[in-house]
Amino acid sequence: MAERALPLILGAGPAGIRAAISLAAAGLRPIVIDEGHASGGQIYRQPLAPDGRDDRARYGSDAAKAARLHRDFAALGHDVDYRPNTLLWNLRDGAADVLRDGVNHRVSYDGLILASGATDRVLPVPGWTLPGVFTLGGAQIALKAQGCAIGRRVVFAGAGPLLYLVAWQYMKAGVEVAAVLDAAPLSAKLNLLRALPLAPDLVLRGIRMAAELALRGTRVQLGVSDLRIEGERRVARILYRSGGREQSIACDGVGYGLNLRSETQAADLAGCAFRFDPRDRAHLPMRDPSGRSSVTGVYLAGDCARIAGADAAEAAGERAALALLEDRGLPHDAARAAELERKLATIDRLRDALEAAFPFPSHWADGIPDATLLCRCEEISAGEARRAIDDFALTEMNRLKAVTRIGMGRCQGRMCGAAAAELLAAQARRDIGAIGRLRAQAPLKPIPLAVTLATSETQHDPAH
Repeated sequence: MAERALPLILGAGPAGIRAAISLAAAGLRPIVIDEGHASGGQIYRQPLAPDGRDDRARYGSDAAKAARLHRDFAALGHDVDYRPNTLLWNLRDGAADVLRDGVNHRVSYDGLILASGATDRVLPVPGWTLPGVFTLGGAQIALKAQGCAIGRRVVFAGAGPLLYLVAWQYMKAGVEVAAVLDAAPLSAKLNLLRALPLAPDLVLRGIRMAAELALRGTRVQLGVSDLRIEGERRVARILYRSGGREQSIACDGVGYGLNLRSETQAADLAGCAFRFDPRDRAHLPMRDPSGRSSVTGVYLAGDCARIAGADAAEAAGERAALALLEDRGLPHDAARAAELERKLATIDRLRDALEAAFPFPSHWADGIPDATLLCRCEEISAGEARRAIDDFALTEMNRLKAVTRIGMGRCQGRMCGAAAAELLAAQARRDIGAIGRLRAQAPLKPIPLAVTLATSETQHDPAH
């Protein structure tokens, strides 16, 4: 006889962990599925094997937060059904299809908390597919999980607070950071004054990181544009324009990214309603301050709903869990829920200021050379996309996908979708919010065909 379905949490980062802790404290035994080999998510990622580094060396000023989160989740023990190395690829009929060890498991659930986080956002530049070019998140994974660097002399380029954080982490690890190339102009940094009273420690820590980089001899350049990466079989140099002059820096590794984009595909399959968010320049699943989505029993927490950072993710994960408990008629701390909502509102104002200080360079889309690869999976260039937009009078993302195959490859638009949207909006002379979004389809990520031959029907597996 099958046991009653339990709450399912997607993601074991800060949001998922706090949600699991809150549900376990209420006597529930949530199922937590995560693609990673260990809990922590991207920001508090744990190494694949012991490498001799302590938390301070791995996480810097966030070491105490990382240690506390890892410790609290480990303390749950059998109070949580934790399933690492598990891929969610479909949601249907109140159950999730997840792949683990080559076998598909259909997991029924009663309540779903989506805490799938975010990935890097990029715009293609010439040379971005050369060996030695990594996204900022990829460069961070290499350092945290594998204990290795993406090069001996590295340049970090793009926009967003993550740009300085990763550069600083590499510097602290002993890597030569040749330059930090920031797309934001100096005038944008004045918005940090708005952020200062909201989170003085955070803002001052960021300023200190930039100062330490400069004192170590790293070139910190603001207002850069026209990035171009060159090399024969690997990165050899990066070129950019600043102050009307083109400059070049020799390097053998480049970390590149333009802030983050929310992972929203699971919310789409769950049937959540979406709306355009001007701050994040993306269509995001709708939620109320408690984390409730438009679908009864589906909750959203952390960066998968809106980019707000690790502290907000922890608070949102706990708040979503309290909402689930309330909706089930179980005891919950209403005062704590109100406190969490106030904290999240303050962080939201902080993120508004930080986004203004590190704005997305939307004007770059007009300047992407036609020969630059836009969609790596389907090998579609920016020029091919522009010709299709003009020839078919395209003004909507899914029409662009149908005509060009952009977003149909292995990444399902994760890497190219945001860039394609920017290019479509620029070429069609439409507002970015008016061109729609790529609709998610199962499987969310590639799965072997053989899994259809070995499917296990489960609700709750005590063996996990």
